[in-house]
Amino acid sequence: MYRITIDRDACDGVFACLVRDDRFVEDSEGLAAIETDDEHAVTATFDDDRRADAEQAAAACPLDAIHVESVEEDAGAVDAPANDTEEVQP
Repeated sequence: MYRITIDRDACDGVFACLVRDDRFVEDSEGLAAIETDDEHAVTATFDDDRRADAEQAAAACPLDAIHVESVEEDAGAVDAPANDTEEVQP
């Protein structure tokens, strides 16, 4: 599992991330967001094989606004969701 986080204070809408990982989108404020379940988020947790795409998007960001980190699965959690998101508030 891994978590993608976008630092909204650092993001300047360069969008180098969008061409490297299609989960990144432009939100209504002109900044990068993560597309998850028809919502835009600044933090999302994934359990899939696309971590390399997320890391390429993070590496391409000239402002270092994207962070990808490993997340330990909670051994006590039951039916943990594949995507955990924090929605961007307009």
